[in-house]
Amino acid sequence: MKEEITLRVNGKQHTVNVDPATPLLYVLRNNLELNGPKYGCGLQQCGSCMVLLDGESTPSCRLPVSALKDLKIVTLEGLQEDTGKLHPLQEAFYEEQAAQCGFCLNGMLISGVALLEKNKKPGREEILEGLDRVLCRCGTHSRIIKAVETASLKTSR
Repeated sequence: MKEEITLRVNGKQHTVNVDPATPLLYVLRNNLELNGPKYGCGLQQCGSCMVLLDGESTPSCRLPVSALKDLKIVTLEGLQEDTGKLHPLQEAFYEEQAAQCGFCLNGMLISGVALLEKNKKPGREEILEGLDRVLCRCGTHSRIIKAVETASLKTSR
């Protein structure tokens, strides 16, 4: 049975009419047309569906939308400012050529932003731990880590 649910996504209120058990990822992609979060494994294990929930990187592929009514949801699209300026980590990914196949890109950026919001100057081990929930299949780990370090240097000044 469908129900009207209001979500706060990327700073805007959205009301959707869906089954309350619908996973957030489906609502983001199908109802709100936000395609940054990707469907990967569907088991909350690969990280391609990550979003920020009140600042915490969280997989969205199995998360029932009814549980999110009062939470602040940020997707990959929400990292960019209204002016079009990219988040410093997005800029660093571009500078370091860290984006490759796109499977993990959403999860790496969301997890990296969550990490940098909590720790402006993470060490290499902290970066590895912060990105641990996201699988990368194309082997750009070293560039991704370098991008987080670059963003950290720019934002911690």
